[in-house]
Amino acid sequence: MTESMYVKRMVDEQIEADLATAGAVVLEGPKACGKTETARQHAASEVRLDVDEAAAELVRLDPALVLEGDTPRLVDEWQLEPRVWNAVRRMVDDRRAPGQFLLTGSATPEPDARRHSGAGRMARVRMRPMSLWESGDSIGQVSLAALFAGEPARGRCELTIAQYASLIVRGGWPETAVGIATKPHRFARNYLDYAIEHAIPTTTGVRHDPLRLERFLHAYAQFSAHTAPLSRIISRVVGDDAPAAGRDRTLTWNTADAYSDAARKLMLLADLPAWSPELRSRTRLVELSKRHLVDPSLAAALLGADTDRLLGEPATLGYLFESLAARDVQVYAQAIDARVFHYRERNGDLEADIVVEKPEGSWIGIEVKLGSHAIDAAAASLLALAERRIARPPQTLAIITGSGYAYQRSDGVNVIPLGTLKP
Repeated sequence: MTESMYVKRMVDEQIEADLATAGAVVLEGPKACGKTETARQHAASEVRLDVDEAAAELVRLDPALVLEGDTPRLVDEWQLEPRVWNAVRRMVDDRRAPGQFLLTGSATPEPDARRHSGAGRMARVRMRPMSLWESGDSIGQVSLAALFAGEPARGRCELTIAQYASLIVRGGWPETAVGIATKPHRFARNYLDYAIEHAIPTTTGVRHDPLRLERFLHAYAQFSAHTAPLSRIISRVVGDDAPAAGRDRTLTWNTADAYSDAARKLMLLADLPAWSPELRSRTRLVELSKRHLVDPSLAAALLGADTDRLLGEPATLGYLFESLAARDVQVYAQAIDARVFHYRERNGDLEADIVVEKPEGSWIGIEVKLGSHAIDAAAASLLALAERRIARPPQTLAIITGSGYAYQRSDGVNVIPLGTLKP
């Protein structure tokens, strides 16, 4: 992708700001989410350790050799040669100037006691697949920042349910969202095949059974937008509802934990942690994270679901629409320095699919409902949550839905089609 074709990403401003204050910026995210092209917009020189064998050999001899060049210098896929980390840290210390290096990585390397944390020298920026606003599929009439400021939602979305299903299958990968890939379902399937056969063994240093690993990820996809414990995922892989051919293959707790850890290191997972607010009562909360893959296209590919199949399975479409919304809200929240959680009570009475919270404690509670038939019930649940349970009042409450108008109801709850949302 040439510079003239580059599509601006939400993290661009964050990278620019961090380069002005930190010696190095570490841009992390799953493969194919656009890290290299984004980093190139801010770099004056580069070295790519995943394709430059000579550079990789130089790192083994003396990591500082590959760091010489105009600054900011991009070191792409630095985790392939982890010795680069300490060399960057030392050079940042020696130069005592901001904006020296940009490091991109699509995996988290194994912990190493000899590798300095980089605290105070390196800023970390998380990058995800493209949101609908970044890919041009959201018209951006409703701003998350404006909702925090108390402004009511206003707008209209023309996207249909079928179009949302297509957007789920397509995903937010630059190659499928704004690039030249013409078969997005094959892109996601090939992405997963690469992760299972090559990336996960390379990252962990352990050769896993590809069949069991794929079944584990398949079970994870089945629990998209659920607060499923790892034990339920394991039972789905080897229990009574597992494929008959795989029931004789034991999946131990340690093995499943290793699979989950490997997928997390490759940043394939984007679970929403449980929110711990100040409560009015002694309500017991679910402490499990809500399961999401980093992009709903991966879940669709694991489930073997194309657009037509999703339209024929409304329940699955609803869960993956929630994953689509969770992906976008995480992108938008990061842009306004907020974090994303979920809230659920153990008795199941009250919940919020998404909670966006700013550092000073202001928050927005969100329910996700693809269709309009459940909006009244969702609004009542959100209002009960805010009035009875949470000590701090919300900035606003919202329901993310599919199409139609964005508006504020008479009870104060905003209804927001996902295709109207932006940071």
